[in-house]
Amino acid sequence: MDSSIPLRYLVAGNLRRDYRVLPGARLALDIPGGSVLSAAAGVRVWEKGVGLLARVGSDYPRGWLERLSKAGLDIRGVQVLSEPQDNRRFVAYDAQAGVKNENPVGVFAELGVPFPKDLLDYASPPPGIDSRTALSPLAIRPAEIPADFLDAAAAHICPMDFLAQQLLPPVLRQGHITTITLDPSPGYMSSVFWGEIPAILNGLAAFITSEDKLRALFEGKTTDIWEMADTLSHFGTELIVIRRGAAGQLLYDGARRIRWAVPAYPTRVVDPTGAAHAFAGGFLAGWRNSYDPLRAVLQGNISASLIVESSDILYAMDCMPGLAEARLAVLEGQVRRL
Repeated sequence: MDSSIPLRYLVAGNLRRDYRVLPGARLALDIPGGSVLSAAAGVRVWEKGVGLLARVGSDYPRGWLERLSKAGLDIRGVQVLSEPQDNRRFVAYDAQAGVKNENPVGVFAELGVPFPKDLLDYASPPPGIDSRTALSPLAIRPAEIPADFLDAAAAHICPMDFLAQQLLPPVLRQGHITTITLDPSPGYMSSVFWGEIPAILNGLAAFITSEDKLRALFEGKTTDIWEMADTLSHFGTELIVIRRGAAGQLLYDGARRIRWAVPAYPTRVVDPTGAAHAFAGGFLAGWRNSYDPLRAVLQGNISASLIVESSDILYAMDCMPGLAEARLAVLEGQVRRL
C-alpha cells in the first residue's frame, strides 16, 4: 500500500478461497474471494485509503495478500494464524435453480468436467443459529486491530458471527471512527435474537441487509417491508437499506420518513459473487463523502455493477476513469420516491 495515502476506511469481514461455477458453466477455481475483498473493492471504486480486517489460516496463499497490498489495500489488519484453517467456499450459479452451494460433486458431474482435487473433502457449512458466547476461529478479535486503524473515519462490518458484530462497533468507536455501517449475519436474523437486535443497530450510520434476512427476522410479526424498516429505524439507526438482488435496493430514511426505490444498474453479469458486499462498500464511501443517503445508495449500486463484470477482485478497483461517475449520472434519473 502507498503509505502516503491516509487510511480513511476499514472493512471487516472474511477472506475465502473460492471455487465458482459461473453463469454459462464457466469455471473460476481457487481464486481470492470473501466479503472483505468485495466490500473493499466497492469502496475503492470511489476512494483510496482502505484497510482490511480479517483472519486467515497459515495455508492462505501469501501471494494473494501481497497482490492486495500492491493494489493499494492496507493488509496489516489481516491476521495470519499459526495453523491452517478451512476457508474454502463453493458456489454454483444455475439459470433455473439460482445459487447452489451444496453438492459440488453433482455440479461438476453435470458439467462433465473433472472434479477439483482441492474440494474432495469439502462440505458446505450448514445453516444454523449463531452463538451468543463464542467466536468462530476466523472471526475478528478486537484486540488484533492495529492501533492506527482506529484513526480511520468510517468502517463497514460485513456479515460475521453475532458476537463479533456485537463486539466490534464499540471498539471502533473508541478511536475516530464515527461512521459505521453493518450487514448482519443470517445466523442471528431470526426471532431467537429479537431482543439483541436493538443493541446491534444502536448508533449505526446504516443497517444494510437483504430482503430475505429482513423477512426472516420479522417472521410472525409483519409482512410489510416498510413497517419492518420503520421498526428498525427506531432502534437508533436512521438509514435502513434493503437489497433486493436484481431488483435493486430500497432505502428508508427514518429521520425524514422518506422511502426510495433504486433499480439495479443494467450491466453484463459475468460473476455475481460479492455484489452485495461491493454495494455496502460503495455505500460507505458515498455516505461518508456526502451524507446524502440516496447518493450513497446510488454509489453502492454502481460499485456492485462493476464488480459483477469480472471474477478478478481488482477489476472494479481499476475501472476506466470516469466510468463510475458516468453510470451514476444515468442511474440518478431512474430513482423513484415512494
